[in-house]
Formats: sequence, C-alpha cells, structure tokens
Amino acid sequence: MADNFLERHYEEYEARKAAYLRRKRHLPKLTSRPSRPDDEAL
Repeated sequence: MADNFLERHYEEYEARKAAYLRRKRHLPKLTSRPSRPDDEAL
C-alpha cells in the first residue's frame, strides 16, 4: 500500500466537496408557485 493513502483520498474528497458547495451557492433557487386560475370565482 502507498503511504498517505487515506490522507490523499481525504484531501481529494475535501476539494470535490468545496467545488460542489461553491457551485451550489451560485445555482438559482427553484420555487414552485401553485398556478392560479384566471377567474378566482371558480
């Protein structure tokens, strides 16, 4: 086994996680609003 195997993989994981969180912060928030009928009396 290579030395520092777990440390290297953990560092790669942290880098991927940071990139994901950076991208996630810039995504627009999707909110769905219920569609209202044209005539509210219906």
